[in-house]
Amino acid sequence: MGNRLSKITTRTGDDGTTGLGNNTRVAKNSLRIQAIGDVDELNSHIGLLLTEPLPENTQLLLQQIQHQLFNLGGELSMPGYQLIQEEALLDLETAVQALNADLPSLREFILPAGTRAASQAHVCRTVARRAERSVVAVEQLESMHGVPRKYLNRLSDLLFVLARYLNLHHGAGEVYWKSKRLENEENS
Repeated sequence: MGNRLSKITTRTGDDGTTGLGNNTRVAKNSLRIQAIGDVDELNSHIGLLLTEPLPENTQLLLQQIQHQLFNLGGELSMPGYQLIQEEALLDLETAVQALNADLPSLREFILPAGTRAASQAHVCRTVARRAERSVVAVEQLESMHGVPRKYLNRLSDLLFVLARYLNLHHGAGEVYWKSKRLENEENS
């Protein structure tokens, strides 16, 4: 890998194509490249979230997730290759359970709001959902194993719970959607 990234400007993409890890070239607007870009964007948003003051356990969790997202992007860039493993799903499920343990039950949908860190976690959640949709689009055209799709689905769940956790532990309340049902309960 020493010389792999030594030359960043290669001009090979000037024709609107980009290279995959298996040495094939595809259009930059292909579904696979869209999925790679969405996963990369998600990883960048998590990096932005990591600039916020966070509990140490949350920092470590997000750093592990960034590594898994790199694996996922690598897998997308090498058709037929498997980098992300089933254990990664279990790690996310365990983290969701741990973060969710102290959270109150939801009375209604919540708005993506609260602290800056929680709001950024919600941005990460929405980008994770888009990345998941992009991976599903690739799966409809090409054979892929299901772990990347499942990972993104579980990750968006974790990011939702993380946003709630960050609001709770930083003294911000949740902002409930003002539904008619909730309004009627409050007025009763």
